[in-house]
Amino acid sequence: MPAAGANRVADRLHGRRRLTNALAMVLSCVAAVVGLTFLAWILWTLLARGIHGISWALFTQDTPPPMAGGGLRNAFFGSAVMCAMGLGIGTPLGIAAGTWLAEYGNASRIGTVVRFVNDILLSAPSIVLGLFVYTLLIMQTGGNFSALAGAVALAFIVLPVVVRTTDEMLRLVPSQMREAALSLGVPQWKVTIQVLYRGASAGIVTGVLLALARISGETAPLLFTAFGNLYWNANILQPMASVPVVMNQFAGSPYGNWQTLAWAGALVLTTFVLLVSLAARALLLRNRVQAD
Repeated sequence: MPAAGANRVADRLHGRRRLTNALAMVLSCVAAVVGLTFLAWILWTLLARGIHGISWALFTQDTPPPMAGGGLRNAFFGSAVMCAMGLGIGTPLGIAAGTWLAEYGNASRIGTVVRFVNDILLSAPSIVLGLFVYTLLIMQTGGNFSALAGAVALAFIVLPVVVRTTDEMLRLVPSQMREAALSLGVPQWKVTIQVLYRGASAGIVTGVLLALARISGETAPLLFTAFGNLYWNANILQPMASVPVVMNQFAGSPYGNWQTLAWAGALVLTTFVLLVSLAARALLLRNRVQAD
């Protein structure tokens, strides 16, 4: 009897667990379907409204006045320049900081503090970073908005992403590779550059690409720094147009041509982010296949 009673209790617990597991699976599937449905709805709306604005003029003409034809050439140029400068500023600093964390500050208290601060910076709202750069650069120069200030704001977004990626990728490199190189008398800096960076290059590049995908759609930092410009401008010390800022301005306007350009710019920007994300995933997947 005691054995039979124990078996009945075990059967009831097993049945309850199976029921709970089935309910959890159903809820998970429902949540996934709902999320994918809204994602497909957003992408379809973006494609349906943005495809009408895709033309050669979109890439060859500047932003127009109300009720006139035009394109987003100056905005595409401005976004490319500021994103490139943001990567140029943030990537070397991020790789250097991530290397120090992985190789020298891994077990120190200072390294723990730096990682904690980097995590805070990684999760900080982009508008806060934009306000910080506005206070640091714009207000100190008498309110002179510029593409350079916008690039600095974007660099603050790039920096924690690259730091985290470099730190994690270098720590994944087997310690035997370090020990083998050091045992041959290779200096530490050569071990880092010629051995560790080669082993972690795919992961570091993936982090840089993900940072690029993130900053390409940032609006708030550029509103406080680069400000925007309806005309062509190649001077990085002056206000410069960007696709997110133009979208923010044109989407809420009462003019049909501006709204069409905003949707077209959103479609191009989304396609660019999608391609960069796919390239990052493909690079990381190829690195895993080669490692296996």
